[in-house]
Amino acid sequence: MMSQTTQLAEISDLELAQALVQRLGISSDDWHRLKANRKARASEQVAAALVFLLKDEKQEALQRLQQAVGWLDRSISAPPCPTHGGK
Repeated sequence: MMSQTTQLAEISDLELAQALVQRLGISSDDWHRLKANRKARASEQVAAALVFLLKDEKQEALQRLQQAVGWLDRSISAPPCPTHGGK
């Protein structure tokens, strides 16, 4: 049986980052519940930034990191629900 360390060594950094995006991403089912959760939103953005960084897409990574900082320093807030419009 393979150890967890051995199993992780067989997965690329990009694959690990993409798995993290899947794990931390907010699904449409959870959007209302988590839309203002700053930790959840920042975590989602940091994971996405890591994927872009590993793909050598530095500008996209920087944008996601700036979004994460905005969630953490409270300079941004959740947008209105896309299914309810901005009313």
